[in-house]
Amino acid sequence: MAKTLEKTRKQISKKRNGAITALHANSRDSKRLHKAQVRDDRLEEIAKARRKKDQPLLNRVSFFQEFVKQQESQPLSLEAIQEKISEFVHQHDEEYAEVKSTRRPGRPASMREDLLRMKVAALEKERRDGFYMPDLTSETNVQLLDRWEGSWSYLPNLSWIRISATGNVRPAKFPPSE
Repeated sequence: MAKTLEKTRKQISKKRNGAITALHANSRDSKRLHKAQVRDDRLEEIAKARRKKDQPLLNRVSFFQEFVKQQESQPLSLEAIQEKISEFVHQHDEEYAEVKSTRRPGRPASMREDLLRMKVAALEKERRDGFYMPDLTSETNVQLLDRWEGSWSYLPNLSWIRISATGNVRPAKFPPSE
């Protein structure tokens, strides 16, 4: 049960000497309970939307964390990072080709195909302009990334950079501004 609703139920049951057995539909207490339930639902929806928005960045960080663990937590060269960025950008190519090949000729693209095409195009554009990622050239940052357990709250501890396709490296702030 959510926090606000639980607190409100507790306050009302205290006032009523123990149990909430019957409340009139339009009583003050039932309105308080309803208001608390609506607030908890609204907060849960906001949290769910935030988690959904943050998920692509968490996936990106976990992708690079796996690569760092494969490299025994050593700082990486710019060439190795560029290769890994390319791999990350093109990770949906197989699925896109499969979805495209299953479509009959003359038929419009499916929703999944459109989503994959847009995702790959957005990643390509970001790669050209400056790919946002944790700094894997710094030893301390690589150690921090290796210890990352998957939570959003740990990510501001990392230093972030933007690497363009030409190899320009610029420092960046967390969270990314879109």
